[in-house]
Amino acid sequence: MNMFKTVAAVSAVMFVLVGPLFGADEEVVVGAEGGVIPLYKDKPYLHVIHNGRSVKVQRVQDTDFELHGYFAKTSRQCPPFCLGPMEVNPLVKTVGELEVFHFMENQLRDGTGLLIDARTPEWHAKGTIPGSINVPFTTLSKSIDDLEMIEALEMFGGKPREKVGTMTKTLEQWGVLGDKNMTDKWDFTNCKELILWCNGPACGQSPRAIMGLLEVGYPPEKIHYYRGGMQVWQLYGLTTVN
Repeated sequence: MNMFKTVAAVSAVMFVLVGPLFGADEEVVVGAEGGVIPLYKDKPYLHVIHNGRSVKVQRVQDTDFELHGYFAKTSRQCPPFCLGPMEVNPLVKTVGELEVFHFMENQLRDGTGLLIDARTPEWHAKGTIPGSINVPFTTLSKSIDDLEMIEALEMFGGKPREKVGTMTKTLEQWGVLGDKNMTDKWDFTNCKELILWCNGPACGQSPRAIMGLLEVGYPPEKIHYYRGGMQVWQLYGLTTVN
């Protein structure tokens, strides 16, 4: 089994809502004085399966908590760490934290989506957003004929045209299937919805990965860009895993 398929298998994502936040015998009143700090209104937390274990995604409950370390820095050398635009491409939707939460509970849970940490493996090993799989931008920037790119596209639900079934080809010839999600080499009809992210607004890794996917014909409506990335995720005190 190749590397990407192995990662996808162990990171198969499903989400469930579980019991109270602080323990089975405690009742937590969301929004009440002394209650929890929720992910957002009326939503205290969620759970995600990450590398075979359940991880609670929540905010830090200490209102005096302050971020320290690399992601607390306000400025870095530019270039390369220059603030990027809000959009990578006009056809690719930029999303925020609430959209990521909803994606976790819907597309990830039902297997129609993937949360992609597009950073290099060294960055991924330092900590990642729960439920993410690591597919580096260096892979997604490769040519359409590169083996690593082929493996990644297949993991995302794409099919090389030579592997497309006879019925699909026949329907395409009859005009039943349009060519919107097909290229000369790939059929993206059943590809997964993706959210790609990296270190934050000054990180160019996920934008480069997105541009690489667009160049090989991946449907832009199936690609989303979480611009906040790890820096904003940690700024809001959200759970990370190693």
